[in-house]
Amino acid sequence: MIQKISTDKAPAAIGPYSQGIIANGMLFASGQIPINPATGEIEGGDITAQAEQVMKNVGALLEAAGAGYDQVVKTTCFLADMGDFAAFNQVYARYFTEKPARSCVAVKTLPKNVLCEVEVTAVL
Repeated sequence: MIQKISTDKAPAAIGPYSQGIIANGMLFASGQIPINPATGEIEGGDITAQAEQVMKNVGALLEAAGAGYDQVVKTTCFLADMGDFAAFNQVYARYFTEKPARSCVAVKTLPKNVLCEVEVTAVL
């Protein structure tokens, strides 16, 4: 059985996709960018502030699925500039204390020209 996850505590999808999908006891969450769901605006002008908002959005999706950061088994992180890697990691490490598997890549451009995006897979 496949179940769609949706919460107003994270940004609404800005395209033809779901915020998250639960299948076979796993959450597959769409990438989260630093949109403040209360205002619909990009939160923060630097990587630290944007990463904080991204982690809050990821947390809201996890909560909507009945999970927490400690149940995340894989993350994929996208950075607009690999020069932000260390600062991004400082924020990331506060949330993902169980150190899930991870990929982190720099990309040419992210939606709305944000500095970072994170998607997660979690065991429920």
